[in-house]
Amino acid sequence: MELANIENLLEKYFEATTTVQEEQTLQLYFSQDNVAPHLQEYQPMFQHFANLRGEQSTRNVPLKPRKNYLKWISVAAVFLLTTGLFFNEWNEQRLASEAFEDFKTTMTMVSKNFNNGASHINHLNQFTETTNKIFITENN
Repeated sequence: MELANIENLLEKYFEATTTVQEEQTLQLYFSQDNVAPHLQEYQPMFQHFANLRGEQSTRNVPLKPRKNYLKWISVAAVFLLTTGLFFNEWNEQRLASEAFEDFKTTMTMVSKNFNNGASHINHLNQFTETTNKIFITENN
């Protein structure tokens, strides 16, 4: 293996940017007997990692089933959020419907009052016409 490549891989290893294949290349290099003298200080570390892979625990660890409250809390939170959004939308539609009904009632009242006022204007026009006829006939 090329020494410059190993040094680059070692730098990447300490920066935590190596891939699994690159780490295996380093492991193979440091498991040999002919390691470069300036890199021999890293050899015990990689040998220790190799030894750790072979270890297995013989201790029996009883696993208690966990009560998963977080799952139920999240389900309840989603339900409350969804229900709140539904009622908010329903309330907005109801308020919009009520506002539209209020608007219709107001416009009906305005229309009735306008028509009532318009009928009084017609009487005023008739009065004006009659008055004009009287004054025109008197002046002649």
